[in-house]
Amino acid sequence: MFQPLYRPRRLRLNENIRRMVRETKLSPDDFIYPMFVCHGKSVKKEISSMPGNYQQSIDNLVKDCEEVKDLGIPAVILFGIPEHKDEVGSEGYSDEGIVQHAIKAIKNKMPDLTVITDVCLCEYTSHGHCGVIKNGTVENDTTLELLAKEALSHAKAGADMVAPSDMMDGRVGAIRETLDEHGYFDVPIMAYAAKYASAFYGPFREAAESTPQFGDRRSYQMDPPNSREAMREVALDIEEGADIVMVKPALAYLDIIYQVKQQFNLPVAAYNVSGEYSIIKAAAKMGWIDGERAMMESLVSIKRAGADMILTYFAKEAAKVLQKT
Repeated sequence: MFQPLYRPRRLRLNENIRRMVRETKLSPDDFIYPMFVCHGKSVKKEISSMPGNYQQSIDNLVKDCEEVKDLGIPAVILFGIPEHKDEVGSEGYSDEGIVQHAIKAIKNKMPDLTVITDVCLCEYTSHGHCGVIKNGTVENDTTLELLAKEALSHAKAGADMVAPSDMMDGRVGAIRETLDEHGYFDVPIMAYAAKYASAFYGPFREAAESTPQFGDRRSYQMDPPNSREAMREVALDIEEGADIVMVKPALAYLDIIYQVKQQFNLPVAAYNVSGEYSIIKAAAKMGWIDGERAMMESLVSIKRAGADMILTYFAKEAAKVLQKT
């Protein structure tokens, strides 16, 4: 009988050997935890489509950040839910906005927790689009001015990093120029560089109350079949001053993460988005999959594809699993 010379199963024999030869390893250091902050006090409203995630008032948000820090997760990213919306999303760039107040509260309590802010207008506009509407479409260059104002207001409040997610042409350059003009040379930009018009954002739109009131975002977010275009988008953001480039979503775009990592010498972030989270949670609730194993397997796949950091709603849960291993 044939005897194989090399037997790969030797290195799969038990958990200790598997750990020793494991090529890709997750750590809480890899995670950024997205959080939704709203007005009020003692508010902690669970998001029905994203179990375990909440719209929270600042007092509860700060408590949650303490747990994040204790779990060894280095950063959070904030999304704001305004008290009032208008056509130009004015609370997004107001010094009295909900995110601006949340930044100050977190940094006052935990100065060494990294606070990243999502820079976009969709949560703040009455129409739910990511910029100023003119003749039924988003006006690109007018929107740039407001995005730059928003990023500046976050930096003034103490944000450690800003993350423009709008997909307007030229927004990284406009934000970098504005930050530098006001002396915020050291505030990095994590650009949503390849953000696709994805079906996987549905639960987030409930969480952030940002569903477009007409049309969709396909005129500014990327078309899912395109990969070469993603490389052009990433290259443009790097030229304009991005410090970190992001691919969003993650699981349906692992090939894009891999290509970005191979082609560009910059840290790569990937957003494990709400739909990817909710699918696993729903299937686990039905007993169809092992939720914990599916969670860890999906996160490992994102890291294996080349992501240096992962924005994920699983961050706290995954960090607790990693503490046990």
